[in-house]
This record gives sequence, structure tokens and C-alpha cells, in this order.
Amino acid sequence: MIQSTKLFLLGIFCLTISCSNSTKKNNNIQNPSVVSSESPIMTFDKNVHDFGTINEGETVSTLFKFTNTGKSDLIVVDARGSCGCTVPEYPKNVPIPPGGSGELLVSFNSSGNPNMQQKTVTISANTDSGRETVRIMAMVTPDPVRQKARDAQQAARLQQQSNN
Repeated sequence: MIQSTKLFLLGIFCLTISCSNSTKKNNNIQNPSVVSSESPIMTFDKNVHDFGTINEGETVSTLFKFTNTGKSDLIVVDARGSCGCTVPEYPKNVPIPPGGSGELLVSFNSSGNPNMQQKTVTISANTDSGRETVRIMAMVTPDPVRQKARDAQQAARLQQQSNN
């Protein structure tokens, strides 16, 4: 009985020490929501746009508006879509002062991209992280003629694999 009480007290002591050490370590980490930098901050009106259901072959576009909520000029140096079907237009190398705003026009060409699509645009800018992202999505209804050709190609591939 005495030995189990000693083990229990030792366990509580170890737990207390480990908790107080982790509290000290966590107090040294800066709160990421507190910005102490003089860098620009790119704040978007939305980070995701859903086009809903569209037909394969359609090209759709959306506008992402952003504001420089930081303390120095924002400069966008590049913006790239995650594939060639997603094309961004942006104010390249144009200083946007604190409080100023800009627009990122993102076009998506659904040709050859049936079913659920999710694409990302990565923006390279002089923010603390250096990269910001926005995302688009759409449910693309397959073109019946193109889908028939894709199905035939898939069947031929499967047939060839089963023959090997």
C-alpha cells in the first residue's frame, strides 16, 4: 500500500514538472495571429470560389479581390495555376500601398477536365510567407462525345494490360 502511494505521488510529481516545462516552452513561441512585422499582408475577400456545375468545354472566370492590410507596399511578382487550364491575371510588380487593393482574375478552361475539379493559384509576393494561395473548384459535366472516346481508350488500355 505504501509503495503504491509512493508511485502515485511520484507520477503526480513527474506530471507536474513536465506540464510546467511545456508551459515554459510554449510561452517562448510567438502567437502567429499577432503580426509584429513591417511586411505587407495580402488579405483576400475570399480564398475559395466554387463555380458549381459547368459543362466540359466551358471557360469560366472569377475575381479575387485583395487588400494590403500590412505596413509596407505589397508587390506581386508571380501567380501560377496548378495546371495549364487555370490562368491568373494579376498586377505584376505594381506596388500596392498599405490600405490599397488589387484584383486577381482567375480563368478555368474545363476542356478535357471532366468531373470534380479543384485547382490552386499560388501567388508569389513580398509577404512574410512569400506565398499566398487561392482555390477554385467546379463540377464539370462530361461532354458525351469526349467521354465516349475516353471510355474507349480506357477499355483498350485495360484490354492491352490483360493480354500482357
